[in-house]
Amino acid sequence: MSDTSSTVSPAATHTTTSAINSPARVLFASLVGTTIEFFDFYVYATAAVLVFPTLFFPNSDPTTALLASFATFSIAFFARPLGAIVFGHYGDRIGRKTTLVAALLTMGISTVVIGLLPSYETIGVLAPLLLALCRFGQGFGLGGEWGGAVLLATENAPPGKRSWYGMFPQLGAPVGLFLSSGVFWVLLHFMSQESLLAWGWRVPFIASIALIAVGLWVRLSITETPAFQKAIEKKERVEVPVVELFRNHKRSLVLGTFVALATFVLFYIGSAYLLSYNVKVLQIPFVEALEIQLLGSVLFGIFIPIAGKLAEKFGRREILIATTVLIGIFSFFLPGLMTSGESGIFVFVILAMALMGMTYGLIGTALAAPFPTKVRYTGSSITFNFAGIFGASLAPYIATYLQANYGMTYVGYYLGIAAVVTLICILLSGKEEV
Repeated sequence: MSDTSSTVSPAATHTTTSAINSPARVLFASLVGTTIEFFDFYVYATAAVLVFPTLFFPNSDPTTALLASFATFSIAFFARPLGAIVFGHYGDRIGRKTTLVAALLTMGISTVVIGLLPSYETIGVLAPLLLALCRFGQGFGLGGEWGGAVLLATENAPPGKRSWYGMFPQLGAPVGLFLSSGVFWVLLHFMSQESLLAWGWRVPFIASIALIAVGLWVRLSITETPAFQKAIEKKERVEVPVVELFRNHKRSLVLGTFVALATFVLFYIGSAYLLSYNVKVLQIPFVEALEIQLLGSVLFGIFIPIAGKLAEKFGRREILIATTVLIGIFSFFLPGLMTSGESGIFVFVILAMALMGMTYGLIGTALAAPFPTKVRYTGSSITFNFAGIFGASLAPYIATYLQANYGMTYVGYYLGIAAVVTLICILLSGKEEV
């Protein structure tokens, strides 16, 4: 149902597009926001392996403490669809720009508060409960950030350039991963592990204030997207986007969720789980384990623009199909690589993160494509974050459990099954839907 009478924000009342965003400003704004959000998100993932089991779950044996820490890590993924619904509603009603600012603030405040939390030793069981609450806030904010950043890029893209423009917000994930791992790497070079546990771990969380300030400055300097302006002019907005979405776009929601499944499973096996496996099982020193993760983030980032260029030449759907098949093949080699010492781990990281860049670089544009402008913020955000629940939220936990109880072969099976499900859903989607 179209809305013609409700009050909207000043940003949404302009009916002309005289203020045109420059391509450089649009792409930088989409990239810097997701970089900050993913930096905050991955700082938690790194701390969940290195410090949270000791500081917030000290009365458990090491494996149980790690699993408990990964459980709090997973909370964010269940919060993300809620954030997608709330921020998506306002993104489709009042505009992309204002909503992106609110999402960035939600994520940023939650992250800074984590850096100020007392440990279990100070306040007991309240400490992990507060940690879980802040992690929920991180997920809620990221649930609204990602879809808006992708739309900021793709809705400003010239014809034939959506895959290339949609690649830029995706670069925020490897850049954020690199920065978060790099911060801990630097800290471990300048302080002992004891100092890191005592106070050093708080530094990246609190220091994110500076990144948030930069992100807000950039976001506030841009104007609304042309596609949303046109939706206003044509009175296409709907009262409740999420109702419209579940009423008329259920197929796109379901297929989109599982189109992204293998992407998420691969990434969190190759990042959070790999870090814990290297430190806890292979007994690789923290610093060396972080260096491996830094290498992975660089490769991840390199292959995202490669995917964008290939998609422009051969088609986004075709590249996604080919990459998903390669992920399925890679799953058969995963057990051997992961159990071959540090040399095998390096080969694993090179292959996994190259494949991750190829699939992640295109997922943003693919998930936004099936939805009309009036529900696109909500639709792309919900599919991405539903995929996060099924593919990412429990991936480190499931991989840790499978490896500990059944062996690394079953971790390979886990990734392989995810690739098969994703491939089926891509094939079921029409060319215009991916």
